[in-house]
Amino acid sequence: MLRRINQALPGLVLGIALYGAALWAVGVWFAKDRLQYTAGLWIGIALAIGMAINMAIVILDTVEAMEEGRSSRKSLLYAVVRYFVLVASFLAVWYWKVGNVVAMFAGVMGLKVAAYLQPFTHKLMTAAQGRFLCGRKAKKG
Repeated sequence: MLRRINQALPGLVLGIALYGAALWAVGVWFAKDRLQYTAGLWIGIALAIGMAINMAIVILDTVEAMEEGRSSRKSLLYAVVRYFVLVASFLAVWYWKVGNVVAMFAGVMGLKVAAYLQPFTHKLMTAAQGRFLCGRKAKKG
């Protein structure tokens, strides 16, 4: 489904999730409150994945609007809403002490890290699809 929105989106989401898992596996040993760290990190990872999907949808809508020759101000609106939701989420986590805000920030930065790692995750996904075609192991030629 994500591939229908944007070809790079599945690799980006995979990269964010792998980054989150790696950061959790390392950071949980150094955190004073492991539950707060885990909650903050995964809230940040969820926000990063949501932002990636939202940006892909906005890009798709903007391209369609440009093809039809009309201007689209929706992209600006969605960007403002996206960052408003991000700031509101940080404030909510801080106010209700649901998770560690620093870990949450590290999770949101997974979007940036995954963008840089996207060529590698794309190769990883392509190799996995080539090996296991329709649930069966592909024959090597």
